[in-house]
Amino acid sequence: MDDQQLERYSRHILLPEIDIAGQTRLLQSKILLIGAGGLGSPAAIYLASSGVGQITLCDDDDVDLSNLQRQIAHSSERIGQNKADSAQTTLHAINPETTVIPIKQRLNGEALLAAIAEADIVLDASDNFATRFMLSDACVNTQTPLVSGAAIRLSGQICVFRNDGSDTPCYRCLFDESTIASEENCAQSGVFAPLTGIIGSMMAAEALKLLLPFGKPLDTRLLTLNVATMEWRSLKLQKDPACPACSSRSSCA
Repeated sequence: MDDQQLERYSRHILLPEIDIAGQTRLLQSKILLIGAGGLGSPAAIYLASSGVGQITLCDDDDVDLSNLQRQIAHSSERIGQNKADSAQTTLHAINPETTVIPIKQRLNGEALLAAIAEADIVLDASDNFATRFMLSDACVNTQTPLVSGAAIRLSGQICVFRNDGSDTPCYRCLFDESTIASEENCAQSGVFAPLTGIIGSMMAAEALKLLLPFGKPLDTRLLTLNVATMEWRSLKLQKDPACPACSSRSSCA
């Protein structure tokens, strides 16, 4: 690292859990972030400010006035602009050393697998179950760690899925796609603005912990937050031996 980098990341370097070696590792890391909205905005900002070398940011939506209550990577003058492009501008202003690659369409199939294969970690900041299941299946296929967050009304949740063939669960071990009849979204139900900041920031923290690595990731726990009472619940997760996505992986580990 040069002198400017040593100064920029000095507060990280002071931490024995990170130090120069860890910060150098972050500078060489690549993250795929799906969604540049309420969760993706704070996650992207903290990942960039922390010195992650490359962030590939995928979002096919445009900035809308109603987004600005919580999606802090965007601003009023960018209404109508693609969110990935808007977030790229914000992240570059915060840390021009981070390479931000905007993808302005939804990824699926081979394109999704190729993008995941280029990443060290995937962050799921999407807002629908179809995308979450698709991302989880792709990350299981490539054995890529997945950090998943969600927030609606006054409730949020976060979990980490290692997807490495170990005895840890995947997203489908936690949620059964066949039992999800319908889903709500923020446009219908609303969401408390700071809640998305809390969960999104925690997603960035979990990703950084995996990259460095240090501490204990949320790979066997689901954290849920009721922001009205500021009460957290920690739910122990177990691998589903009959999971259609990851059960065959465990025998290959």
